[in-house]
Amino acid sequence: MKLSLKIWRQESFDAKGSMISYQLDKVSSDMSFLEMLDLLNEELVQKGERVIEFDHDCREGICGQCGIMINGRAHGPLSNTTTCQLHMRSFKDGDTIYIEPFRAEAFPIIRDLKIDRKAFDHIIQAGGYISTSTGQPPEANSILISHDNTEAAFDAAACIGCGACVATCKNSSAALFTSAKITHLALLPQGKLEAAQRVINMVDQMDTEGFGHCSNTEACEVECPQDIAVLHIARMNYEYNKALVFKP
Repeated sequence: MKLSLKIWRQESFDAKGSMISYQLDKVSSDMSFLEMLDLLNEELVQKGERVIEFDHDCREGICGQCGIMINGRAHGPLSNTTTCQLHMRSFKDGDTIYIEPFRAEAFPIIRDLKIDRKAFDHIIQAGGYISTSTGQPPEANSILISHDNTEAAFDAAACIGCGACVATCKNSSAALFTSAKITHLALLPQGKLEAAQRVINMVDQMDTEGFGHCSNTEACEVECPQDIAVLHIARMNYEYNKALVFKP
């Protein structure tokens, strides 16, 4: 395939960026999207030009590092798919593809398509942990958890923290990410000890990081590669209000 690529280039956070055009030939439909960018970077290296920087790690859809906007949509045209799992067979010969970083005040651009997701780390640090006794691991059946709660907790824990929910939200809200992390622990008995303080700390930290407020457009659920449900946001609001009412 032959493709026309319009890619955001930005030297640093403080620098002014712009869309730069590239032409790429001999793109295989079996390539992943990131392999296509690798191919372009190989050509840039041969020309002595600076390569296009983008985030990636596992390339298996589980680390959440590879998120970019492709033709105005987080992770590209397919639903429940990360950028690294997107293949070039989703495009046609002669297509023009616009490639940009996730944009949000809390996600400053480092360079080109690389963004700083440290704000998510700060939210986790504020309360995404549990207290437990050290020493020998407990017997497996000492804490009984219902199947429904287990499955619901696993569904919430599936969030990979890619930031697509923030990038696609008109308010740049991190409510889906934060609520998934809160729900994961709120449903399990191991998370009960810090439950009230956890939700208050994490929601407050979310606001401190500069994320916007949720206005229930549900765009975040549509673009989430792990299909995290907005029902978690309702649970987060419930847990937050409960914590405020019963706070000692």
